[in-house]
Amino acid sequence: MSKHNSVAKAIEYLTPPKGERWSAFTAFLDDGRICLTNTAAERALSGIALGRKSWLFAGSERSGERAAFMYTLIVSCKLNAIDPQAWMADVLARMPDITASRLPELLPWNWKAKQEAVKAA
Repeated sequence: MSKHNSVAKAIEYLTPPKGERWSAFTAFLDDGRICLTNTAAERALSGIALGRKSWLFAGSERSGERAAFMYTLIVSCKLNAIDPQAWMADVLARMPDITASRLPELLPWNWKAKQEAVKAA
């Protein structure tokens, strides 16, 4: 096999002098929670890749910043297993009656904890 062959390059990548990569490569054998593919990460990023072209036309820099802010909050909801639409509706309804010092209570992770406490009571 030629050293320029793609399989040979992959094997060389994992063997000395770069052998420290071998333990990272075989970590899935010791820990069953480690996924063998990066499909989940690629799926999570696909929305960003699909929207990238559309976001070039946000209208202005300020509009782009607002869109990024909202996208961050929506993804934070998803990461915390919260329905973004329910969270947004509740937050928008409660914001006029809340002081600025209490706004962190409306962040997705704090909101979820409060909702669970209300359900438990």
